[in-house]
Amino acid sequence: MPHHADRPTKICACCGRPFQWRRKWKAVWEEVRYCSDRCRNEARRPASRRERKESDGGPSRANADQD
Repeated sequence: MPHHADRPTKICACCGRPFQWRRKWKAVWEEVRYCSDRCRNEARRPASRRERKESDGGPSRANADQD
C-alpha cells in the first residue's frame, strides 16, 4: 500500500482536479484552494482575459488572410 494513500485531498477551485496534501502546505492546508501555481494565477486573471484566451483558440486562417 502506498504511503500517500491516506493523505487528505481537495478539489482544485480552478481546474476541478483532485490534489493531495503536501508537506509544504502543512501550516496552511485549510487555506489552500488551488492545485498549482498555474491554477492560482489563472484564477486571479480577470474573467474577460480568461474568456478571450479560451475562445481565441489561436489565430484563424480567415483573419490571417485579410491583412
